[in-house]
Amino acid sequence: MNGIHRIETQLAKQAAFVGYLTAGDGGIDRSFEAAMALIQGGVNILELGVPFSDPIADGPVIQRAANRALQQGTTLEAIFGLAHRLRQQSDIPLILFSYLNPLLAIGAEKAIAAAARAGIDGLLLVDCPPEEAGEFYDACLNHGIAPIFVVAPSTPPERIAYLSQLGRGFLYYACRKGTTGIKAGLPEDFTQQMAYIKAKSHLPVVTGFGIASFEAAAQVLAHCSGVVVGSLFVKALEDNIELTALTQLAHTVFEGDRS
Repeated sequence: MNGIHRIETQLAKQAAFVGYLTAGDGGIDRSFEAAMALIQGGVNILELGVPFSDPIADGPVIQRAANRALQQGTTLEAIFGLAHRLRQQSDIPLILFSYLNPLLAIGAEKAIAAAARAGIDGLLLVDCPPEEAGEFYDACLNHGIAPIFVVAPSTPPERIAYLSQLGRGFLYYACRKGTTGIKAGLPEDFTQQMAYIKAKSHLPVVTGFGIASFEAAAQVLAHCSGVVVGSLFVKALEDNIELTALTQLAHTVFEGDRS
């Protein structure tokens, strides 16, 4: 099964509970253990964040995680090794969440081919507009990896339609202006924005940026196909959460299980 089909199959089967981890924060082994704990907690799509020294979309929690991962010498090769280990244990879709430079340093074809061999299913390049992503876009399609694009509250309708036609798997809605982080609730205009985006997109829409509670996740899932939780999990790992508690945290956010 190629990556695009794996993502499509998952979204057709059930709502997407997407968990994000900064790969290499605490070491690759810790990232593997944390990923498996999240999968046990209900995560059915996993984003592996490539640490980068100059992020533009990440808030303080994920910036700190990226700095720790880089200080520990995390490389793209090590992250592909992590993905390969996860693929041996789970069939859930794996998304590589990266800025452009770490992949550009080794070249589009080489990076995407290595990602495909490792079991990566989708690529989200957060700082690369599609007009500049030609080599990566073509390589993704050639290797069966879904190119995933981001829309924001300020994205105009014709741009939403364009990104939807170009993308594969799902459209990622960053529901807040600014950077990621743990937030309370959702923007007041969330429902209206979702209706606006869904009217222009033929792809499923998955929402992230600041989702940190069961109530917020449930509200998101009432209007779209999936929800992304990142900073909450990254902060818990920064605070040295036990793996069993991390699994329970995922249950609490995605399923409301507070037992």
